[in-house]
Amino acid sequence: MKLPSKFLAAAATLSLVTTAACTTDPETGERRISKTAIGGIGGALGGYLLGDLVGGRRDRTEKIIGAGLGGIAGAGIGAYMDKQEREMRARTAGTDVEVVRQGDDLLLNIPSGINFAYNSANVQPQFRSTLDKVASVLADYPQTYIDVYGHTDSTGSDTYNQDLSERRAVSVADYLSSHGVQSARIATKGFGETQPIESNETEQGRAANRRVEIKVVPISQSDLPPR
Repeated sequence: MKLPSKFLAAAATLSLVTTAACTTDPETGERRISKTAIGGIGGALGGYLLGDLVGGRRDRTEKIIGAGLGGIAGAGIGAYMDKQEREMRARTAGTDVEVVRQGDDLLLNIPSGINFAYNSANVQPQFRSTLDKVASVLADYPQTYIDVYGHTDSTGSDTYNQDLSERRAVSVADYLSSHGVQSARIATKGFGETQPIESNETEQGRAANRRVEIKVVPISQSDLPPR
């Protein structure tokens, strides 16, 4: 299965934008995408990673309020996410988890080969220690929304892949919520084979496309009604 021309065009735009606008964190030395670049990427990818939260911000905010969780004052959001990013990188160092900073959001890219057996949605025992580290950081920073995205390669039918991606996302979300992360903060979405990051024509590309992503978004006080 070939990549859709629309995705290839978006990927080309993404490459150009990120190459031109990546910056280096002076403290960590990590590369990250500047806020200026975010606007260009959002236009290219239609907001897939940079758009609204799964289920919509209003519904998610109601759950946050119901769980008694608060938000971060606007001026403190950057520092809150900076600290969370540093801890996430430190605790997942040496694993295959990739941490990407996009504006004030974090995106964790987790290859599904290290957490799921072939055609399975059950988290493998050998991956649990890695997911425990991710969960511990997320639990320590409760003022964030968490979206869990499931993806597959193009092997198999569209319907099967969609179902598998949804089940894998739910499996990771359930694991996080059973390890100290409030379920009110978490939502899931399966994308099936529709969001490849590499070509499905090669085994290496298919392996990269079989993945779970965790998007971490700060809860702003402005999102919540005054108490």
